[in-house]
Amino acid sequence: MKTIVIAPLSTPQTLTRAAWDAVLCAKTLYLQTAEHPSAKPVLDAGLTFVSMDDLYETAADFDALNEAIAARLVSGGDCVYAVMGDGCFAQLPAIEAAAKKKGFRVDVLPGVSYAKAAFPAVQDAQVFTARTLPNRVDPSVPLLIQELDSPIIAGEVKLALSEIYPDDWSVTLATMQPDGHYAYRTFPLSELDRRRTLFAGSVLYLSPASFEQRTRYGYYDLVTVLKRLRAPGGCPWDREQTHESLKGDLIEECYELNDAIDEQDDAHIIEELGDVLMDVVFHATIADEQGRFNENDVADGIVKKMVYRHPHVFGTEKAETSADVLKRWDELKQKEKNQKTQKEVLCAVPKRFPALMRSGKVQKRARKVGFDWNDANEALPKVYEELDELKAAMNGAGDIAEEAGDLLFAIVNVIRLLGLDSEQLLHDATDKFIARFGRMEEFAAADGKNLADLPLSEQDKYWEKAKKSLLI
Repeated sequence: MKTIVIAPLSTPQTLTRAAWDAVLCAKTLYLQTAEHPSAKPVLDAGLTFVSMDDLYETAADFDALNEAIAARLVSGGDCVYAVMGDGCFAQLPAIEAAAKKKGFRVDVLPGVSYAKAAFPAVQDAQVFTARTLPNRVDPSVPLLIQELDSPIIAGEVKLALSEIYPDDWSVTLATMQPDGHYAYRTFPLSELDRRRTLFAGSVLYLSPASFEQRTRYGYYDLVTVLKRLRAPGGCPWDREQTHESLKGDLIEECYELNDAIDEQDDAHIIEELGDVLMDVVFHATIADEQGRFNENDVADGIVKKMVYRHPHVFGTEKAETSADVLKRWDELKQKEKNQKTQKEVLCAVPKRFPALMRSGKVQKRARKVGFDWNDANEALPKVYEELDELKAAMNGAGDIAEEAGDLLFAIVNVIRLLGLDSEQLLHDATDKFIARFGRMEEFAAADGKNLADLPLSEQDKYWEKAKKSLLI
């Protein structure tokens, strides 16, 4: 079986005996690039090789480059592919796929990473390449970032790290020199993309940052805070909380978020979104302590739900309009929750919803099977019918509470068919009442009168005056 041996060159100072022996004994030697200090031993030895530099210059993108390199490697017999750093991990899947088709074997020799070569004394560090830097790194652990090869990539890395570390956090950049040794320069993180001596052998080092030293935090820091508050020696109040005791808090925070959205105040929205998120993490932390589930289970569940309910995005189905999306969403939701009857669909509307919102939701779901008025004009007579029944009940012919509820339900039906939100309309009407009442109170005070001392007939005059003043 023909074999492709991948030999990491790393730096001239850290080149392994196994890699160099493979290079010296190669029948055909391919060199990832001749324009890198890591290639110096090959050039100094005067070895015959074929460089991949021409493919780097002509490939449309990295996928095309990797496929072209793989095709060249399997175009002949046994060969050695000398690569920079400790391996060609981005290219390896394409090489292995091409090798499998051609009946080649791929052997990857061990090598020394740029990170290890540049910072040999740093132990137990997180090591990433600049293009594969994850969203989550642990700032309490040393961080090494390899292949920081351009100011553009450095700018992207700086923005990502600035979400975690202070802008003035001291970082050290190691740049490989022509002889393979590293030169070091330390500067603030904010200046990272100003460096002009960046290429594939550059390595960035960030020392650990304690929780107190940082100026920005992320989702998992919130998880850490909640766990600390709940731990022995934490906060007595937080430790006492349960799923049941926190139910009201979450509802209150959601309402406060809605107020912030209505105000269109970004700072307030951020604050209230944080409070909602804290409640979510609080519940997950409590469950984690009980061995039931944790925050990752919560995230896993919602990701899977969103993928499942969007087959037109993550699958092969088509949805041209929002109506198509909502129709399929409801079908998938009913299937997912094993709801076999429409009553089960109606019962799934949470009982703890505000009453006007819940009634509107139930009416919308009944409409999906055709049980609804065609429009608001058809529904309006039902309001008068329910009003008459309430009048009769008030005169002793019926249950007043039941008929009052029926009247509200009928009014919500009309409002819904008008395309309006009954919950919001009642909020707006209440706000209008408060504004008019306040103005009425001001007019009475201007006349030297106390509103509470006036008869209703005189209060009503001030009310009408207030209404007119607010319409001007």
